[in-house]
Amino acid sequence: MLVRAGRTRPTIRDVARRANVSATTVSRYLNKNIKLPSETAARIDRAIRDLHYHANVVAKRLLKGATELIGLATPDIGNPFFAELARAVEARAAENGYGVILCSSGNEIERELATLERLAARHADGLLFLTNHGDDRRLRSAFRARRNIVLLDENIEGLDAPRIFVENREGGRLAARCLIEAGHRRLAHISGPRSLFSVQEREQGFREAAADAGVAIPPGAVRYGAYERAFGRQAARELLSGTEPPTAIFAASDYLAMGVLEALQDMGLSSPRDVSLVGFDDVPFASLLSPPLTTIRQPVRLMGERGVDLLMAMIRGESPRTDPVRLPVELILRASVGAPASGHTRPDARPRAQNRTRRQAPRKVSG
Repeated sequence: MLVRAGRTRPTIRDVARRANVSATTVSRYLNKNIKLPSETAARIDRAIRDLHYHANVVAKRLLKGATELIGLATPDIGNPFFAELARAVEARAAENGYGVILCSSGNEIERELATLERLAARHADGLLFLTNHGDDRRLRSAFRARRNIVLLDENIEGLDAPRIFVENREGGRLAARCLIEAGHRRLAHISGPRSLFSVQEREQGFREAAADAGVAIPPGAVRYGAYERAFGRQAARELLSGTEPPTAIFAASDYLAMGVLEALQDMGLSSPRDVSLVGFDDVPFASLLSPPLTTIRQPVRLMGERGVDLLMAMIRGESPRTDPVRLPVELILRASVGAPASGHTRPDARPRAQNRTRRQAPRKVSG
């Protein structure tokens, strides 16, 4: 049988007529809702091949009440952290038979709001959302009208949605202890926007570990700005131009740490000879910097996988957990940390930075 002229594609009824069965039988067979005699199944398969029939996936999804698509909104897909997260999300979604709509907002709230509208128009079944700025309540209001949303990495205050974060406070503690154990007493911290949840937690852990060791963080030793390399460079130049510059800096992201290294080069300084440096993230290029960067590793891949798992559970109708999921961090010790320059080293301090991975937390220093 030939497909009638003017029709762009064969329908399920064409297949049914060719196989001498009902359209309902073909539909149930394709959806694996019926077991047919082998001869009947063979006739349907042959009709599908002869007619070059392809199921209308969109119609099928609408009949099921699901698009089999989820959204992923990130501030900047060019950032290796978000690129790695996107890869993990896409792979995990595929395991569940889902595709991913990727949106990059440029970290602008207007574009984030527009992303929500676009995903709603395309009927995505759920959304994984990341932001890198504070909310002026517009995001919270927009999200309250949506369902199946999981927040990753950063919080939106007042929004009752499942959340997955890393142990930011512990990361701040590990960074401070690493620097203090190397003998440093003049510490500084360069971080992102002060309103961000991650910024507050990382600073809190940093200050707690310093206080436990009897190390004071002077006013002006903590700088807030964009999570961008340019701000890291600017903040480091300001800190290192002071009358008592820090001998060690904890940067709350590896992008900020890159800016610090650029500032050191601009000023004729180097790490760790003049300034020891710890970053946060362990992006793929961290080990390729000069020197290789000591940093706090976030489990980015695990965050993406757990986010998809949580979203899939919500799509299936399961009640979401309300308490945040917390993922562990670890100190990766490389060559950017060493003892302070002569005159600033404690008697018991010794260089500890090596170009290797350190899996266990450093010992706690007191007094």
